[in-house]
Amino acid sequence: MQPNESHTYREIISQSQSWKATLESLQNQWGAISDWAERTRPVSHHASLAGGLGGEALIIGCGSTYYLSLSVASFWRSIVGHPARALPASEVWLFPESSLTVKPTTLLAISRSGETTETLRALEVFRSHSFGECLAITCDPRSTLARLADRRLVAVDAQEESIAQTRSFTSMFLLALAVACRLGGRQDLLDQMSALPAAFIRLLEKYETLARGLAANNRLERMAFLGSGVNYGLACEAMLKMKELSLTPSEAFHFMEFRHGPKSVVGPGTLVVGIISASASQAEAQVLQEMRQLGAMTLAVVENGFGVAADYSVELHSGLADPISRVLVLPVLQLVAFYRALHKGLDPDHPAHLEAVVRLQD
Repeated sequence: MQPNESHTYREIISQSQSWKATLESLQNQWGAISDWAERTRPVSHHASLAGGLGGEALIIGCGSTYYLSLSVASFWRSIVGHPARALPASEVWLFPESSLTVKPTTLLAISRSGETTETLRALEVFRSHSFGECLAITCDPRSTLARLADRRLVAVDAQEESIAQTRSFTSMFLLALAVACRLGGRQDLLDQMSALPAAFIRLLEKYETLARGLAANNRLERMAFLGSGVNYGLACEAMLKMKELSLTPSEAFHFMEFRHGPKSVVGPGTLVVGIISASASQAEAQVLQEMRQLGAMTLAVVENGFGVAADYSVELHSGLADPISRVLVLPVLQLVAFYRALHKGLDPDHPAHLEAVVRLQD
């Protein structure tokens, strides 16, 4: 298979178009949630208001969108200024007593298809146990989730033919970040988002060859993806892409946690990928350097590689604030997973045992 013959490849390289279309649609989409946003926005810098005073945001998804939820929850807490938790949708559905609280809560349900059974059942359980509204983020405006939610935002031109999520993930991530920025009154961050499509194009032009080369390295037997804060969910998603597309044994950890046992598997056959943050770059770079000393090959994904010693670096050079530049983290790693699948003779459009939508029987 040639790259251009693959839906997955075309979806990876078209992300800038999806982001541009989604951002252009936001002006019209804001109107559909403006009343909710006004009620949800903190009344002061120190206020906590999500569906009501003292409330929180509960962010749910399944698979890729659960990992997306982890990153969004971290960003939400820091930008909006009130509590936010991320859970797999199945936890809310099957274990509401430990997942839901009596506090007013906004449910942010994220689903590419809007038809995932666990997410729809979680919404039903949420409504029967909690006080609050549901905001859906999806790629399909006609989906069941979009219809049942109180409010909805749609990632435009982000739906996919392939099974594994690539452009849908980053486009829905962009939408969720935009919601948090609006609620937190961070127009400065919203304004930066318009620079993302051009930054994406520059990134792929510079690093697609590196992605192809890493993917073809036959010495690599396993991979570890490290990220902390907002980057942890992105590390998990990069891990999942590598597993889904190329069947390569992969794990994801917080940076500091990797020292507490998991580093025992590190050796010459290991690629350790570190998604470096702006605020903790020194500590995170030290972990990568330690893994390199233990024999691992290392790859740093970083805004600027100064001070980060790694075998390879993907330097974003976006000039954007750390939270917004996170949208650029995954595309090159998605390409590594894609090219590794091709290198191993696998079909990246049809990962083993997977379907695009998980529907459970009653």
